[in-house]
Amino acid sequence: MNHDLISALAHAAHPIKAPLDDDSVRRLLDHAVPRGDARALDLGCGGGEWLLRALSSHPGLRAEGVDIAEGSLREAGAAADRLGVRERLVLHQQDGAAFTSAEPFDLVLSVGAAHVFGGLLPTLAAARKHLAPGGRVLIGDGFWEREPTPEAVEMLGDFADLATTLDRVTADGWTPVHGHVSSRAELDAYEWSCWGSLASWALDHPADPESAEVLETAATRRTEWLRVYRETWGFVTLVLRPTAG
Repeated sequence: MNHDLISALAHAAHPIKAPLDDDSVRRLLDHAVPRGDARALDLGCGGGEWLLRALSSHPGLRAEGVDIAEGSLREAGAAADRLGVRERLVLHQQDGAAFTSAEPFDLVLSVGAAHVFGGLLPTLAAARKHLAPGGRVLIGDGFWEREPTPEAVEMLGDFADLATTLDRVTADGWTPVHGHVSSRAELDAYEWSCWGSLASWALDHPADPESAEVLETAATRRTEWLRVYRETWGFVTLVLRPTAG
């Protein structure tokens, strides 16, 4: 089964593809949207959940989402139709790193998509190119809560601790104006939801030729979470403004 379909199944009950609950998402968007008639861009939007929530809460907002996954963009468009916000949402199927726009944006989002750009700071560099004067960036990425094992680093990536992560962000010319560190409850709920949803699909479709593989994938990912990175990995989401200029 291809990666996009696995991801869609895993996130069926947790459409925000990051360890954040609905209240946290709402509060972050409240701090991130600079004004009611803002223009927002999501680099790596997936199914568009962040933009859909922002559009629903801010009737004057206009938004654009960029992602390479055709299926995810199709879902975003269908959801926007259901919510009545489709006329304010433009979707682009392309690599976020290659996206260009003639007009800047008041808010640039990229949560859990730093791998597309090669890390946190390259993601911020990409966001800066699209940011209007006075604009804000909403970005989410992982960090190590405590010293990880080599296996965890190999599995998830070479993150820094939280303080070092913020030091790097501020040294790069950004000032945090709001932030949220995902709680243990949010982190655990995300993992339980992902691998439980995947397992449930497999159990509900025993005749599907890929059912056994999907069930094994769910079991493997659950074990990796519990035994390799649950006690060391964290997630931070930041609202940033350029420090100067």
